[in-house]
Amino acid sequence: MRGIKILERLLYTIPIMFGVAILVFLFMRMTPGDPVDIMMGEAGSIAPGEMEQLRKEFHLDQPLHVQLYLFLSDALHGNLGYSYAYKKPVADLIMEQLPATIELALGALLFGLIIAVPIGIWSAVKQYSIVDRVSMAGAFLGVSMPAFWLGILLILIFSVRLRWLPVTGRIDYNAGLQVVTGFYVLDSILTRNTVALVSSLKHLILPSVALGAGTAAMVARVLRSSMIEALRQDYVTLARAKGVRETWVVLKHALRNALIPTVTVVGIQVGVLLGGNMIVEQVFSWPGLGRLAVRAIFSRDFPLVQGVVMVYALTFVLANLVVDILYTYINPKITL
Repeated sequence: MRGIKILERLLYTIPIMFGVAILVFLFMRMTPGDPVDIMMGEAGSIAPGEMEQLRKEFHLDQPLHVQLYLFLSDALHGNLGYSYAYKKPVADLIMEQLPATIELALGALLFGLIIAVPIGIWSAVKQYSIVDRVSMAGAFLGVSMPAFWLGILLILIFSVRLRWLPVTGRIDYNAGLQVVTGFYVLDSILTRNTVALVSSLKHLILPSVALGAGTAAMVARVLRSSMIEALRQDYVTLARAKGVRETWVVLKHALRNALIPTVTVVGIQVGVLLGGNMIVEQVFSWPGLGRLAVRAIFSRDFPLVQGVVMVYALTFVLANLVVDILYTYINPKITL
């Protein structure tokens, strides 16, 4: 039964992705600037009739509804088009950059959860204590700080002044990493390359902290509120009256019931980390989808922007589906 419900939810993503595809197509066409003019300007010389030939090649000479039909028809067959700027299939470009984005998002999420979960639990247990007030003040600061500003601040402190961590990129050029999966940390472990592992982790720290600070602050605040409410419930009072250890009461009884709103926030943050990291990737010159999308926008690379946005939309949809599935395991009374 659960498998059928999951299949139904997956089918619901089809009209959502269809709507996203249409919207991003129309918005890109309304953006000022001609991609052919930009390409010709970068080339430096224009042969007679070359601009018309390029427009014909990219179907830009066709009416808008014809361009939309061609785009949707290709997308249904798994063809996201051909990049104007990179002269490569969009799907290939996305697959090349996707591991870097996923690795950064996982690093940021891991950092956020390691910080947020202990702080949220401890602040709820020690409500209104000095630890609670300091933690929530730090969480408020984390929510308020823009990720790009924090990233620049981290670079100035840990890279420029202290020289502890690298500024940009994913790995040192002399690390000698043999790429297997595209995830540099995992590839370093698989190939037993200690130098590459240390280098990739050093490059991952600053952007993960900059991107994950907001997630840590958000999750900590939500978990604290949920834990405070859970600790006031009758089943917690009953567990304490039975003589159950306080640690077990907090972790088993209160935490499990406080996880539902927390999982919701984490699920949303996963989508944000994967789809909202453009500026952070730009600050740290991280070669992921966000940086690729920024370059595509400036060059009016319509197919590439459309492909990246559709990947971002699919990420949010799947993240919400995973959250709903987790609900059913946390609380069996909830159904999809």
